[in-house]
Amino acid sequence: MTKSRQRRPKGYNRKQRLADLIQTALAEILWKDEKIRSLGMLTVTGVEVAHDLSFAKVFVSVLEDEKAPEVITKLNEETKYIRYSLANEVELRVTPELKFVYDDSIVRGSRISSLINTALKENKK
Repeated sequence: MTKSRQRRPKGYNRKQRLADLIQTALAEILWKDEKIRSLGMLTVTGVEVAHDLSFAKVFVSVLEDEKAPEVITKLNEETKYIRYSLANEVELRVTPELKFVYDDSIVRGSRISSLINTALKENKK
């Protein structure tokens, strides 16, 4: 007799669950760290995990758009410390390497919204 494979429920996606777990943990780690908080208001908007779970791309938005390059550079310089904190926070067999990337989707969305509002105001005139 052969054993049948257990069926996983629909929506089961280990990679996505791990990405969500890392996103939540990193948001908390970055919020607690004084050095990083001094950079300004930032938000972890998403995490993309590699197929082998050894690498994670962390998307970050920054409230002050002009400070974004400086913030991303600083985060990437502190990757070793942040990865160590992540390993202590989340129990994983291998903690993925981290790369921080600026997520400008909020800024682009705001610009599009203001363009639409301007167009609507001009259309009413």
